Amino acid sequence: MTNNIIIGNLEDDSIEMAERKGIGHPDTICDEITEQISTELCRYYIEEFGAIMHYNVDKALLIGGQSAPAYGGGKIIQPISLIIAGRATSHIKDKKIPIEEIAVETAKKWIQKNIRHLDISKGIDIVSKIRPGSADLVELFNRFGKGEIPLANDTSFGAGYYPTTTLEDKIIGIEQLLNAPRTKNRFPFIGEDIKVMGVKDPSKNYFTIAMAMVDKYIADLNDYITKIEQVRVFVTTSLNLSGSTIYINTADDYDRKSVYLTVTGTSAEHGDDGQVGRGNRINGLITPYQPMSLEATSGKNPVSHIGKIYNYLAMDLSRAVVENHYADYARVFIVSQIGKPIDNPQILHFQLKNRKVEKKEIEMLAKEKLKELSGYWKRIIYA
Repeated sequence: MTNNIIIGNLEDDSIEMAERKGIGHPDTICDEITEQISTELCRYYIEEFGAIMHYNVDKALLIGGQSAPAYGGGKIIQPISLIIAGRATSHIKDKKIPIEEIAVETAKKWIQKNIRHLDISKGIDIVSKIRPGSADLVELFNRFGKGEIPLANDTSFGAGYYPTTTLEDKIIGIEQLLNAPRTKNRFPFIGEDIKVMGVKDPSKNYFTIAMAMVDKYIADLNDYITKIEQVRVFVTTSLNLSGSTIYINTADDYDRKSVYLTVTGTSAEHGDDGQVGRGNRINGLITPYQPMSLEATSGKNPVSHIGKIYNYLAMDLSRAVVENHYADYARVFIVSQIGKPIDNPQILHFQLKNRKVEKKEIEMLAKEKLKELSGYWKRIIYA
């Protein structure tokens, strides 16, 4: 960039930035594990009792460990700590529900599947601190078990937009390419902890990639430098990014021999902490130039937790508006009041670009989507 300070107008879309955190990023690990625990709890409740019970397991803190990476293979000195917290129905009549066991085993299975070089027996300690829910929120939830429209368990909002921009699509494409199984087979030294920041200015796109490198596949500094360049060429050619500038591991200092080397493929092994809600929104992106809710969706109950289902609804509605050719671009904002039926929001607001139909057609679409809300949990847990 020739000038790092840019002064523009609100209508100017020539400048843009967005970000995506990959599957091995500490924040994404927390998000993904709590969401998987949520899904497993739902399935357990349904199998054992025929209905989902009250719970929210949307809190997790990953405390980075300590490691000593080295060319050819280093070692873990102190394991990562993962603390999972939330609220869940743990007893129904005389039956005790193994909440802690479900949480811990689900976390272990997820790590084994997704972070290939992290040994769950030595590299991470997992602790579950899930406790019973408050009586008033449990009572709000009981309507669902009776077949009634659930009541919102929070005063919160959801936000969504469609379509995504070209820059956003390329950011997603880069991360998915680098974490694809075929890429790991070709370049086994690429870890799962990948973050992609994309910036657009009037002249071109710039992508900054933070990519954990697995030490046992790298012989020395020269080999590291060679492999970084191999990845740069691979990304550029695979995604047709020849007109863009790609930076990889910009914190590296080759003169000081300081590079992004890891034992496990994630920065969580050495001091990089993680937390639910600090990562990607449900569309897989962090978008300061687009509407998004800071509400964490991961781990929340998909039946009545507005912080989850209204964000899904906002994304679905904005997509439906565009795909039905009602407008070229849509933003949707929807807010609840605690204790009110989830299909009766306080307000549902559309912001549209180039609307092509009468407002009543969009109102009908919104009403149809609101009718589907009581069944949203099925598409979330059985996705």
